[in-house]
Amino acid sequence: MDRGERPSADRAGAESKVVAPRRPGVQSLDRAFELLEAMADAGGIATLSELAKSTGLPMPTIHRIVQSLVAGGYVRKDVSHRYALGPRLIRLGEVAGLTLGARATPYLRRLAEQIGETANLAMLEGDSVVYVAQAPSPHAMRMFTEVGRHVLPHCTGVGKALLAELPVQNVIELIGRTGLPARTEHTLTDLDALLAELRRIREQGFAVDDGEQEVGVRCVAVAVTTGPARLAVSVSGPSGRLTLGRVHEIAPVLRDVADRLLLDLGEAGTDPAEGRRPDGLAQHRQRGRG
Repeated sequence: MDRGERPSADRAGAESKVVAPRRPGVQSLDRAFELLEAMADAGGIATLSELAKSTGLPMPTIHRIVQSLVAGGYVRKDVSHRYALGPRLIRLGEVAGLTLGARATPYLRRLAEQIGETANLAMLEGDSVVYVAQAPSPHAMRMFTEVGRHVLPHCTGVGKALLAELPVQNVIELIGRTGLPARTEHTLTDLDALLAELRRIREQGFAVDDGEQEVGVRCVAVAVTTGPARLAVSVSGPSGRLTLGRVHEIAPVLRDVADRLLLDLGEAGTDPAEGRRPDGLAQHRQRGRG
């Protein structure tokens, strides 16, 4: 299958990398997590030089921390002297995914009831998007995506919402690894077209998959911004029922759900238990009728 256009690094133009602000904590732990995140952003495997370039950390510091991670099984070294995410992270990821899915399910159920279409929570994992939770549409004819399924990000609503949150250079590097294979005749297979689409998503605050992953299916998605993981919430349904005319009605509801979920996951500085339970969606529904 055609992997699409292979990008070059100078596509990023004047847009610079976004550096996450430092938070108070134990510096060595912060740096270890930063290196693991950088490894994940590189597709799960990177050289020490690549880690130094992406994090800005001194090489001796990187070497010392990576060796500790290797000793603990969180990173492994391959024969080509590159470092990859290790097997002990699999168990942590599986348990975290189950916990995250359980936490998100009440929100997704209410979202599915309110919109009338299947609601999904997905996460960017390496170079692909994995679905971690779902609540089915009340309709007999509905969309279904298996929890745990991995898809490429360029052809899905959740994937494009997540790509729009990344620095442009990171997107270019990711697409350089995955290509832009066509899933349908509507899939974006040109890098410039994809980058333009991501700019639109950043401006309008939501993404739309209009038959790009599966013909006849439409999806609206928003990113769960500033959280500990790269997450996105979406609703998907038959394009005849989830019409383009409904997209601008659905997007604010998704944004509200994403914000409430983010607070419930404890990323805001306030108590996530105070007044932000999923039944708050009922208030949003009431306002939407006015």
